[in-house]
Amino acid sequence: MEGCFEESTLGPSLPRFEKEHGKSEAEIRRRILQAIFEMRLPPGERLTEEQLAETFDVSRTVVRQAIARLAQDGILVKMPNVGTTVAAPTRKETRDILAVRKMVEPDIVRVLAGARAGNGLDRLHAHLAKEAAARNRSDRGTLVRLTGEFHLLLAEVSGNQVLARLMTGLQTLTCLAILLYAEQDEACPPDEHSRIVDAIAEGDGERAAAEMLQHLHHVELDLHLDLPEISSPFSDTIAWLRGNSAG
Repeated sequence: MEGCFEESTLGPSLPRFEKEHGKSEAEIRRRILQAIFEMRLPPGERLTEEQLAETFDVSRTVVRQAIARLAQDGILVKMPNVGTTVAAPTRKETRDILAVRKMVEPDIVRVLAGARAGNGLDRLHAHLAKEAAARNRSDRGTLVRLTGEFHLLLAEVSGNQVLARLMTGLQTLTCLAILLYAEQDEACPPDEHSRIVDAIAEGDGERAAAEMLQHLHHVELDLHLDLPEISSPFSDTIAWLRGNSAG
């Protein structure tokens, strides 16, 4: 399955953050994204300003800013009579997300291979070592997060901040789609990321791009996106169960 986050969970055990530092909004977004990457925060989950403000010990104004940014990126959804929920991508939306990834990510690794990634290669190899360590100790939550963060690291190493932000949104939505549609309970195959990095290290941009396309194809196959769409979006179902829908 398919983050640049430190390990933690979204919940009452989170450390508190100082409001005066001016970093609370970014930290809240980071923690929410991390919780999604570790599959601790499922699609359709309802989040409230009061809950997050208490969890992070910040004002609701700061929380509102974080929610607005995540909603702008499509990661959170504001719904009438329900409030703010974690996005639940449909199969059609997931196909669109992966189509964009297939356009963008092969070019990212192609460019990195052309530049030999510079010092970024050390970071990529260090990341692969973390993936291997998490896999060896059967730490699934950390492994799932790391395999997602691999794709964000590629964009970050490219030095293009626009790409890095784009990939954060695309990868997070892919994680949510995996929770909804994937049948296998494993992260990415252990060799696919390493083959991409090997091609980058050898300066073979076309092979790196081909390996990335093959990798994304495997992700898509696991999601079974050719199956019929569910009749009602997951978040609408949650609303109905709560009695907040007129349907």
